[in-house]
Amino acid sequence: MNINKIVDKAYEKMSLKELANAPADAISGISENDGKLLKEAFNVKTVSDLAKLKYVKWAQAICTLADGEE
Repeated sequence: MNINKIVDKAYEKMSLKELANAPADAISGISENDGKLLKEAFNVKTVSDLAKLKYVKWAQAICTLADGEE
């Protein structure tokens, strides 16, 4: 899997398990400052924490259900 476009260059050679434990700002588009704000607001420290954040899951569920709404 080529994930070079979704993670910062410093994280491109990491395994998926390593990436899950990497700081949230390892994801391309999340700045170091954004990472600090995520930690302050939601105690999100890692990519895994971000993925497991209940607000992210709720937003994904709403969008998935909206796709099937008439």
